[in-house]
Amino acid sequence: KDSVEQLVINFSGLDCTTFIENVLALSRCIKQEKYSFGDFQNELQLIRYRGGIIDEYPSRLHYMSDWIFDNEQKGIVTNVTDDIGGDKARFRFNFMSSHPESYKHLKNNPDFVSEIMKQEMELTRRNHFYIPKSKAGYFVDRLQNGDIIFFTTSIEGLDVSHAGLAIKNENGRTHVIHSPNRGHKVQVTEKPLSEYLKLNKAMTGII
Repeated sequence: KDSVEQLVINFSGLDCTTFIENVLALSRCIKQEKYSFGDFQNELQLIRYRGGIIDEYPSRLHYMSDWIFDNEQKGIVTNVTDDIGGDKARFRFNFMSSHPESYKHLKNNPDFVSEIMKQEMELTRRNHFYIPKSKAGYFVDRLQNGDIIFFTTSIEGLDVSHAGLAIKNENGRTHVIHSPNRGHKVQVTEKPLSEYLKLNKAMTGII
């Protein structure tokens, strides 16, 4: 059934989140010298779902702040934003529960909307940090190849609107490799990260 949550793997239809998840899962498989497709599936499920367990649509880590938190709890990533001098962020999470018609699994399932709303309330209560756009220029060239970057947004009810991986050019400038649109090729930003950030008005900073 369409409403049953299952692990989807589609290398030809990546968005910014699934691009990061697939790269991270592949990297972890290589690091652990696990090379079967089943190994990759297990890693991807662990990364994508709360506690690594698939249990209906709300078990997926939809909000990126929740994705970061859960994957940090699992020892998969480390959020260094606060440690390197990030500012406290004031995120109010309600975008999904306020726009259920935008999500096929929510528009006809009020129980899922209620569960998502509970998650949003818990997320809103947590402490969050980001590096504001005005300070980003100081930090970006300290990023390392492969660091995951999340772009915070001014869109009401959301924390993050885009994500990618840091990649250095031959001059040591930091760019972003990302999947800007589903179905389009993965690409490296033409502009360095700090300029890319400035040119996107809705982006407020980075995690």
